Amino acid sequence: RTCDQLRCTACDFRVSLFNDYVWDQSCDYLFFRNNMPELSKLRAKMIKKKGARAYACQCSWRSIDELTDLQTEQQLRWVCGKH
Repeated sequence: RTCDQLRCTACDFRVSLFNDYVWDQSCDYLFFRNNMPELSKLRAKMIKKKGARAYACQCSWRSIDELTDLQTEQQLRWVCGKH
């Protein structure tokens, strides 16, 4: 389980999450910078994968398909946005 209210302290955007998807390897910073949070635009680089989850803010993104501690990823600046 993960917090569904994550917020990025680097770009001050809410972190979006998409169940059963991963990000295409061609994704880059400019793609997210220009397309967040427009789901219709993001779909262009989303790949369906059962059991996975795609996360993204405006400056960072991750695809997770197994239990992962996101706190160990030093590059991510995601914190709970408080419920």
